[in-house]
Amino acid sequence: MIINTFSYLWSATAIDAIVELSGHGFSVFEVPVSSPHCWPDEMSSSARASAKQRLQDCGASVRSLNAGGYDINLASPAANMRRKSTDHIKDVIDLAYAWGATDVVISPGTRRPMISPSLEKTFGWLYESLNILLPRAEQTGVRLLLENTPYCFRPTFDEMLGVVEEVGSDRLKIVYDVANAAYINEDPVACLLSGHSAIGLVHISDTGLDVWGHDPIGTGVIDFEALGKAVEATCKVENVVLEIIRQNEPLESINTAISELQKRGWNLNGPGR
Repeated sequence: MIINTFSYLWSATAIDAIVELSGHGFSVFEVPVSSPHCWPDEMSSSARASAKQRLQDCGASVRSLNAGGYDINLASPAANMRRKSTDHIKDVIDLAYAWGATDVVISPGTRRPMISPSLEKTFGWLYESLNILLPRAEQTGVRLLLENTPYCFRPTFDEMLGVVEEVGSDRLKIVYDVANAAYINEDPVACLLSGHSAIGLVHISDTGLDVWGHDPIGTGVIDFEALGKAVEATCKVENVVLEIIRQNEPLESINTAISELQKRGWNLNGPGR
C-alpha cells in the first residue's frame, strides 16, 4: 500500500515526513505538491538530488506526485493561466522523473459555476493543455492520472473515463478517489469493478455525505469489506493510496487505518508495509 503524506502538509517537508514514516515500516509514498511541503519551483537541482539520496538511504520510494488542483486550472478560459498550469505540471513531471516516481496526479480543471463557459470550449481548453503535457510525460516515462475531485468540471467516473477515451493515450489514466466518489453519491465498488482497466491508482479514505472528508476507515459511508474484494479482483493493493488526512497524530491515524482495513479482510502484509 502507498502512503500519502498529506497530513504532514504544514508540519514537515515531504522528504522529512517520508524519512519518519519509513522508520515505522512504510516504504512507498504519494506526495502532494504544495508549498512548503513539496514545491518544485522552490527546489534547486542540488536539493532534488539530496532528497533522492535521502529516499535511497531510508529504503523509500515515491510512487506518485499529486500536482494539485486549487492553484492551477488546465481548463481555464485564460491562455496565460493554462500556460502557468501546464508549466507547473511540467515541473512536477520533471521532479517525478528525478525521484523515480511513475505517476503524476492532476485535476481536469474547474469551470466557473455561474454563467459557465460552454462544455465545448472547456473541453477544448483541457485538451489543449493535455496536448502540451502528454509529450513531456512520454519523454520522461511518467503517467498522468486524472482525479475525480468533487469540485472539478468532470467529477464522475464516467465523465473522467470519457476524457481518457477521447485522448486515447497510454500516458493518461484515472486515479479513482473512493471518498470523492461516495461524497457525490457514486458507488466506488461498482465503478472500480466496471472501469478498472482505465484506473492507475485508487485513493482510499472514508467520508460522510453531509461533509466531504478524507476520514478514518469505518467512520463514514464506504463499505471497505466490499471495496477490499473489488481491489483484490482488479487493481491490487499495491496500487492503493491511503489518504487519511489528519493534521494531529498523523502516524497514529495511518496505523489505525491499516488495522481497520485488516479487520475488514485487507491483506496488507506485502511490499510497502
